[in-house]
Amino acid sequence: MKGVFDIKQELRINDEIVAKEVKLIDDEGAQLGVMSVADALAVAEEKGLDLVEVAPNANPTVCKIMNYGKYKYEQARKEKEAKKKQKVVEVKEIRLSPTIDTHDFEFKAKNARKFLEDGDKVKATIKFKGRELNNTSFGANVLNKFAESLEDVGTADKEPKLEGRNMMLIISPKNS
Repeated sequence: MKGVFDIKQELRINDEIVAKEVKLIDDEGAQLGVMSVADALAVAEEKGLDLVEVAPNANPTVCKIMNYGKYKYEQARKEKEAKKKQKVVEVKEIRLSPTIDTHDFEFKAKNARKFLEDGDKVKATIKFKGRELNNTSFGANVLNKFAESLEDVGTADKEPKLEGRNMMLIISPKNS
């Protein structure tokens, strides 16, 4: 189970460090030079902090003296803040018919406009029933007209596409 305090990569601390020699950085950021792991651990214990391996692939391995619990907490907070700022783009579906009336068309276009202004994608779908499937050009005309009516707030990704009995068109919001 993933908790709130997960960070992307676990760092080795204290006795988990396998390198023989490390380049040590103290808690203020000053470089203390290259020394053995035992000496570095002694310096960390003297300050009451942890020895954390921050660059395991470097030669020699770089370790820093810090409060590891506080570091993990700060990383989790940064990750949580980054997640808050993400915008999840939803796809809203609007269903039309090949014989749609002007008032219904305008009403659905108005709703689609709201969705696009909110930053969501709109998927306009026409479901053909019975003999309507023989005249798919009517559906394509309705979808093209729908995309034209929303040109100022969105752009059609592709031409209307027929899949089985459904014809669909996806409109993405314009980046203002």
